[in-house]
Amino acid sequence: MKFLIVGPGAMGLLFSARLKKMAEQEVFILDYKKERAEYLNKNGIRVEGIKGKFYVQVPVLTKEEVDFCPDFIMIFVKSYSTKQAAQDIKKIVSANTSVITLQNGIGNIEILEEELNKKVYGGVTAEGATLLATGHVRHAGYGKTIIGPSSEGMIKLAEVLSKAGFDTEMKDNIQSFIWGKLLINVGINAITALTRLKNGMLIEIDETKSLMKECLKEAIEVVNKKGISLPYKDPIKETEKVCERTAENVSSMLQDVLSNRLTEIDSINGAIVREAEKLGIKAPINQTLTYLVRTIQKTYQKRVSEK
Repeated sequence: MKFLIVGPGAMGLLFSARLKKMAEQEVFILDYKKERAEYLNKNGIRVEGIKGKFYVQVPVLTKEEVDFCPDFIMIFVKSYSTKQAAQDIKKIVSANTSVITLQNGIGNIEILEEELNKKVYGGVTAEGATLLATGHVRHAGYGKTIIGPSSEGMIKLAEVLSKAGFDTEMKDNIQSFIWGKLLINVGINAITALTRLKNGMLIEIDETKSLMKECLKEAIEVVNKKGISLPYKDPIKETEKVCERTAENVSSMLQDVLSNRLTEIDSINGAIVREAEKLGIKAPINQTLTYLVRTIQKTYQKRVSEK
């Protein structure tokens, strides 16, 4: 089967490399940066992690170079680039193409469906990946990947992902899992981005642990008001467990801040603020975290330097 992976970030590279190397699929990567695509085509992808290292060559194309209709398109771009990604792939999406997003945040499925005028599938992954350099990713930890709802295409995809070494499950109530991951990200990402701490430290320090609980309480109120059923009973305890399991992980938002990149704050804590406003309730902790991270990403070149 033919795969197009949209976005050569940490997750995009990890899934591309393992689909090609382990599952022996025909895999291509779509990149909007011509120079980066040329570099990746020349140097390939290096993956390192708890199960060793490997190298694989995966063709990287710009949108002008894609002249085929893939069986599967997997979206891994940052949430603020979802609409542009949809526009870039629109001409190559056929009736037989299955499109799935494993992005952070909420609203990505809806944006893709509106732009592509077809059903789009969703998913979440607990795989840990850190981008060390262009084309070089550290597989920091294994976790479950959940996709859905069930369809002929998703059944095939689950089989291939399992062959590639991803612990994959199919669920029809996929929005429950997307919101479940959102709350985990709400409790972890912004706080790590602001404090520059690894995940595990958030539950070692009283102040960050309390802050995590407070922003999650606001998110829980939103979820309860919307009548969303989460895939776990206690979001606070679940987030603390994730911090324990991924103690050495550098969150994706902290990776963005350390690299002076735009973050996904508006699709995570900012999303809680927007949903709270629609429901007529307040989310001041999430609003403050959103403001602070936005300020950081707007002032990368204006910081007081360390001496």
